Amino acid sequence: MKPIIPFVHRITENEEARWISELNAHWPGCEVRPLRQLSNAQIDAASVAIVANPDPEDLNQLPNLKWVHSLWAGVENLVQHWHRTDIPIVRMKDPALATTMAEAVLTWALFLQRNMHRYARQQKHNQWLALDYQPMSDCTVGIIGLGKLGMATAAALNAQGFKTIGWSQSEKHIDFMPSFQGRDGLKTVVEQSDIVVVLLPLTAETNGLFDTTMFSAMKANAHLINFARGPIVEVESLLNFLNNNPNSHAVLDVFDQEPLPPETPLWQHPSVSVLPHITAPTLPESAAKIAIENVKRYFETDMIPGAIDRVKGY
Repeated sequence: MKPIIPFVHRITENEEARWISELNAHWPGCEVRPLRQLSNAQIDAASVAIVANPDPEDLNQLPNLKWVHSLWAGVENLVQHWHRTDIPIVRMKDPALATTMAEAVLTWALFLQRNMHRYARQQKHNQWLALDYQPMSDCTVGIIGLGKLGMATAAALNAQGFKTIGWSQSEKHIDFMPSFQGRDGLKTVVEQSDIVVVLLPLTAETNGLFDTTMFSAMKANAHLINFARGPIVEVESLLNFLNNNPNSHAVLDVFDQEPLPPETPLWQHPSVSVLPHITAPTLPESAAKIAIENVKRYFETDMIPGAIDRVKGY
């Protein structure tokens, strides 16, 4: 009898149907079903679950779970709120995600480099004024976080003609750009960058990393792109920086609370572009295949794929 894999999630019914269809298309040796459709015997028999932003209490219904496979790259909710630290968490590592992220950052870096945020503001005031042009080769983009997403983004920006520098928590040697590490290294990158791009995982160390001290190190008129996690950037510190540097701009796709509450000043701030967490969506077509291949390998070899470090959070 083929194993039944519980799908534990907090997504819409339409999204659930799409994921179930994609997941079940890749290996006839198992069947993926929503948790609510499993019998008691199937719940007891489940050794692996596929998850998408699950409620930890739902996972606790599975008494014989050996590991979980997240369809998302970010798993901080599980790390912070699921107390079954004995169970490995495998996060999604999809090359398509890095490509999509690089595409999004490149789009917005060009938007900022060509002053489109300022032209949009001028239009609202019927103002016809050409602004000084800064060539890409003179525009330094600092990539904060040099994992797969950060490296793909840095390579895309560099190939387009931007000057790139990077920062990571551990030392890296990159042939096409200088990179730094440590708190002093982060300050160096921020000081030199015209556009700062945040692509870090949310951990205890990165929570609130961009605070008043970090913003005080940024260039006047520098810009911020946060496509990582909202709590990495302190909103009050960001708004203070933007209010004191009216030509600066922030592009935000992630927030402390999502959906973004209507009362937050971010919505109406003239120097903020708000996006509804859409810059690098997980694509069911590619991610489902990766997840099922990992599950298939587990049932054939009893080997669990590489899990996150629960201490580091990624």
